[in-house]
Amino acid sequence: MHVHRGARRSGAPRVTLLTEGTYPHSHGGVSVWCDQLVTGMPDIDFDVLAVTGSGREPLAWDLPAHVSHVLSVPMWGPAPDGRAPRGRAGRRLADAYEKFLTALLDPGAEAGFGPALYALAHAAGDGLLSPFLRSDAAIAVLTSVWRRPGLAVREARPTLHDAITATALLEHALRPLSAPPPVEGVAHAVSGGVAVLPGLAALERNGVPLLLTEHGVYLRERYLGYRTAPYRWPVKAVVLGFFRLLAEESYRRAALITPGNRYNRLWEEEGGADPESIRTVYNGVDPAAFPPAGPEPDAPTLSWAGRVDPIKDLETLIRCLALVRERMPDVRLRLFGGTPRGGEAYRERCEALAAELGHADAVTFEGRVDDIKDAYAAGNVVMLSSISEGFPFTLIEAMSCGRATVSTDVGGVREAVGDTGLVVPPRDPAAMATAALTLLGDPARRRAMGEAARLRVIERFTLRQTVDTFRAIYHELAAGERRSEPVRIVLPVPAVSRTGSLAG
Repeated sequence: MHVHRGARRSGAPRVTLLTEGTYPHSHGGVSVWCDQLVTGMPDIDFDVLAVTGSGREPLAWDLPAHVSHVLSVPMWGPAPDGRAPRGRAGRRLADAYEKFLTALLDPGAEAGFGPALYALAHAAGDGLLSPFLRSDAAIAVLTSVWRRPGLAVREARPTLHDAITATALLEHALRPLSAPPPVEGVAHAVSGGVAVLPGLAALERNGVPLLLTEHGVYLRERYLGYRTAPYRWPVKAVVLGFFRLLAEESYRRAALITPGNRYNRLWEEEGGADPESIRTVYNGVDPAAFPPAGPEPDAPTLSWAGRVDPIKDLETLIRCLALVRERMPDVRLRLFGGTPRGGEAYRERCEALAAELGHADAVTFEGRVDDIKDAYAAGNVVMLSSISEGFPFTLIEAMSCGRATVSTDVGGVREAVGDTGLVVPPRDPAAMATAALTLLGDPARRRAMGEAARLRVIERFTLRQTVDTFRAIYHELAAGERRSEPVRIVLPVPAVSRTGSLAG
């Protein structure tokens, strides 16, 4: 889907937001953050290149007039049109793909990842990569690499089914390379992973500086997700090798990296990012939009807000409630937030767990609410049970509303909370229950923590601070103060009539 929304303004800096599964096609913390930046900077011209599922997702946000183009790049819709190259062109592409796979599987060949990736990017721009990856030739290249002596993956005896599966996963993951990359301004990837691919292509082809913001640690979340994925090790070795080297290439090539917390910064430095290219920028909220929540509910209540997703670990929260109710039988748990498409089974699992523990009547899934402040006001204590986070909006919003919080010690949570809430280890229902009981049983401490939490937000985590920081960064990069030159001769950007162009 390509949406053209109007002409550009002369002299206004141009920023292309690179997103995956978030803005402007869905709700959630990262989408809120994108909307804050866009609506807070009417002096900047924005485009959005959004990696989506099918490409048919409707817009979930009202976009202001200074958003000129929205291009949706489907990862899981119908395969792009085209035929696999033959002859010399086919051999060149197969050779680049062989080097690409070798880098993923052979630690001694990792330096070849970048050049191979950019060769694949040029093929994708010509409409050749996806057809090639759907051909028998691509599968043959992978099976040949797997058979090489000395590779650890060879010991797992990869099968033809493994090769077909791994190749299909790579074909989908590399589809964003087929999108026309930005040709000017700043490319701002708002997550790691596949959203960065058009930004790397824009840097390599057109010298467009890449700004990378990671709210969570994309690579860590892929590691967590693939632990339980139904694939054999040879498949995981290929896919996780790709995500790891893509992260390292992104960290190496970005003009500036702006993690949302110090925890992410440590991962980025470990992945090879130059510490001088990293600048921590915290998420922010408008304290006026999240005023003190007012009186607490009469019945003791734990509230939670977010999307119903395994990474939020609602099962630990439900187990926590069961332990809390052993001491305080009247406590309720209210869960606010939608269930994304494909997440229905997880919600059913959580509901079944509540029933199994004998507390189904005390756990309610409230769904999305028109005003998220109502979710925070609904609890005496606001809970966060995630196993992975960046710098969570729900936490600082609840703090701004003056509610005491119990949160898991993940990502930037401890940086956000300081001493204004209780922090417990992830996946530890007993520790979470102890913290919840501590606050539920001490109204004076709850009130003092809530007041301190709001003051902490006002002093450190306001929306105005965030927007002003990124405005300055955009101008800095657009002016070329950190601009990176392309590493090859500039090539023409091929027309993509099916999806449109961001060239404007």
